[in-house]
Amino acid sequence: CTCKSWSELIGSSSFVSTHLHRNVPKHAHVYLLCLHHPNFECVVDLDDPYPEEELQWSLFSNETFEQCSKLCHPLGSTKFFVIYGSSNGLVCISDEILNFDSPIHIWNPSVRKLRTPPMSTNINIKFSCIALQFGFHPWVNDYKAVRMMRNNKGALAVEVYSLRTDSWKMIEAIPPWLKCTWQHHKGTFFNGVAYHIIEKGPIFSIMSFDLGSEEFEEFIAPDAICGPWGLCIDVYKEQICLLFKCYGFEEEGMDKIDLWVLQEKRWTQLCPFIFPLDYYYLTLGISIYNKLLMLRRDDVMGIADLHLC
Repeated sequence: CTCKSWSELIGSSSFVSTHLHRNVPKHAHVYLLCLHHPNFECVVDLDDPYPEEELQWSLFSNETFEQCSKLCHPLGSTKFFVIYGSSNGLVCISDEILNFDSPIHIWNPSVRKLRTPPMSTNINIKFSCIALQFGFHPWVNDYKAVRMMRNNKGALAVEVYSLRTDSWKMIEAIPPWLKCTWQHHKGTFFNGVAYHIIEKGPIFSIMSFDLGSEEFEEFIAPDAICGPWGLCIDVYKEQICLLFKCYGFEEEGMDKIDLWVLQEKRWTQLCPFIFPLDYYYLTLGISIYNKLLMLRRDDVMGIADLHLC
């Protein structure tokens, strides 16, 4: 009797909403999701020209980087999968190399439940997938996935999946500035909007797509951004930001990462992060506590460390 009533309570939409509003602002139960070697060591047979790399997904502490829990493929498959977004404990996974028929899974590792969206009837073998993103849209109170594809003539197609309706919708209105040749780079998802770094000739810009209003917008990147290497897009203090590693810093023995935030549809440059040039650093993004997450790598010693700055 008690089990039934509790089950109805925690399964209700009002309980879920109250739980999220209570825990998400406090950043309760936040983890870092990492792909790593099982024993944190890369064992390579130099005599094997085609080694099979064994890798493992795990949850780590967001502050201490200590391993908390190992994750297995929810379908019991040994096939490698890639995480294309996470929100409120839900994780979107799919194939490493995306295709028009790549299965997409929305997974809750905490309760070990899985939702597999149906295959879309809008696409066919003429389409190849470019990007997949997933997140929660607060204004429509729904989890959504968006994928961008190109057909055999190079035209762009955008399709949105709704977890609430368990269905796909093709976006018909593609703006003219996207109907050209461009290259896709990194992306992020924030507050119901998917953001992508795109390169059109010598120009870099940020393409945004609101999954609620289904509207596109373009923001030209700052002039200082001249290439995709060392370029990262993320969220800093509730604002979309660009991080760009500037090579050739004027101060000897030092390097820097420039930071811009998008404020009222304009880029505002903030104070750069300057650090010693003793190892190779790779910018991974911004943590939920607005700290810079970097990978510090020593290729000579074969050592890599995560740093919060």
